[in-house]
Amino acid sequence: MKKLLQVYHQLKEKVTFFYHQLNLFKYENTTGRKLSIPLIETITLALYKQTQHIATKIAIWRDFNLPCSYKTLVVNMNRCALIALVILSRILAFNRKESHPIKHTDSTDIPVCLNKNARYHKTMNFLAAWGHSGKGLFYGLKLHMTSDLTRQMLSLRFTPGNVHGTKIFMKLNNDLEGIFVADAEYVSGKLEKEFYRERRRILFAQPRKNMKKVITVFQKKLYDTRMTIELNFRNLKMFYGLITSLPRSINGYLANYIHSILAYALR
Repeated sequence: MKKLLQVYHQLKEKVTFFYHQLNLFKYENTTGRKLSIPLIETITLALYKQTQHIATKIAIWRDFNLPCSYKTLVVNMNRCALIALVILSRILAFNRKESHPIKHTDSTDIPVCLNKNARYHKTMNFLAAWGHSGKGLFYGLKLHMTSDLTRQMLSLRFTPGNVHGTKIFMKLNNDLEGIFVADAEYVSGKLEKEFYRERRRILFAQPRKNMKKVITVFQKKLYDTRMTIELNFRNLKMFYGLITSLPRSINGYLANYIHSILAYALR
C-alpha cells in the first residue's frame, strides 16, 4: 500500500507541475458549486488508474474512499480528459523539438469490443469501423503514432479502424523532419515524393515480401530499428490499459485513451 501511495504522489507532483506551468486553472469553472475533488487530484486519480492497470473507475472510488458519489467521479474524470489532452499536447510539442533524427511511424488496432459483439455495439458506433491488423479483423479505432529512436512519442492521431496509414501520414508528420522509417503499409511512390524535402526529411517504407527491390545495408539497419515503436504500442496496451470495452459513453472511451497515453508519456 505504501508503494502505491508513493506512485500516486509522484503522479500528483507531475500533474501539479504542468497545472502551474500551463496555467490550467483557466480551464476551471469560476462559478457554481466547488468541485468535491480538485482538478489536480481528479487527473491524478485517472492517471493512477491507468498506471496500475485498474479496469474500472468504481475500484478507484472505493479504494480512495472519495468524498463524492461514484457518478460524480466518472463525470469529472471524463471532463478532465480535455485538460489531460492539453498536458499531453505540450509534452509532444517538447518531444518534437528534442527528437532524434531517426523516426518511426506506424499504427495499431484498438478494438472497442469483441468481434462477436460488434453488431450489437452502439457506444462507439459513429467512430469505430471494421479494420484489419496483423492479428486479423477487429472492430474499433486505429492509433497512428510517430516516435523517435529513443521511443519518445512525437505525434498521435486516432482514426476509424478502416483508415489506411498512407492517408494520415502527412497530417501526422507535417511539421517533423528527419529520416522516417515505416512498414510495408506505407509503401507508396506518391507519398514518398510528396513527403520528401531535400536535406530535411525522407521516408523509407519497408518493401513488401513480394516486391523485387534491392535495399542497402543502411536501409536494412533502419528497418531493424522499427521495433522501438512496437514497444510503445505494447506497453500502452499491456501496462497502461489503452484497450477497454467497459465505458458506457464516447467520452468514457476517449478519456481512457487520453489518460492512458498521458500516463505513459509521464512514466
